Amino acid sequence: MKVVVVAGIPGSGSTTVLQHALKETDYVHLNYGDVMLEIAMEMELVEDRDSIRRLPPETQKEIQRKAAETIRIRAEESNTIVDTHCTIKTPSGFLPGLPKWVLEALQPDMFILIEADGDEILLRRVSDTTRTRDMERLQDINLHQEMNRATAMAYAVYTGATVKIIENHNDLLESSVEEMKKALK
Repeated sequence: MKVVVVAGIPGSGSTTVLQHALKETDYVHLNYGDVMLEIAMEMELVEDRDSIRRLPPETQKEIQRKAAETIRIRAEESNTIVDTHCTIKTPSGFLPGLPKWVLEALQPDMFILIEADGDEILLRRVSDTTRTRDMERLQDINLHQEMNRATAMAYAVYTGATVKIIENHNDLLESSVEEMKKALK
């Protein structure tokens, strides 16, 4: 079994790139946030996904742990892509999306970060009416991507996984998808 973690900050297009790449690969797709939402809703803590990041950090950690255990069980039979965030920006600061106990459960082989220019991300967020996002300045978006890079490398040091960065610029989706497919082979 191969486990690949795909991450990008909100608006980077990581889910879009992944959805297109999955059409031609033999991986099962699991969205970490969706699994966390299922658990948080079962615990009657939230009504929507965007509310999870507003929960107290200790509560978020408990939900993360339960999600990791759920994903590990689901991932035992096939190559799996875990679609998630390396870091989550909370009112208390950046929270690791995959803390030690999550990494121990998942044992990923590779991390793929999807990135875009900060101004592209800002425009994508403003245009996306399907989500409730906090407004951020360009420098905040750039800092979040820098935090993701640093965090992904820390995860790699801990797990022995590799880190691949794929750029997803406007009007170049096909190129990003091709690079993703090559990385998954």
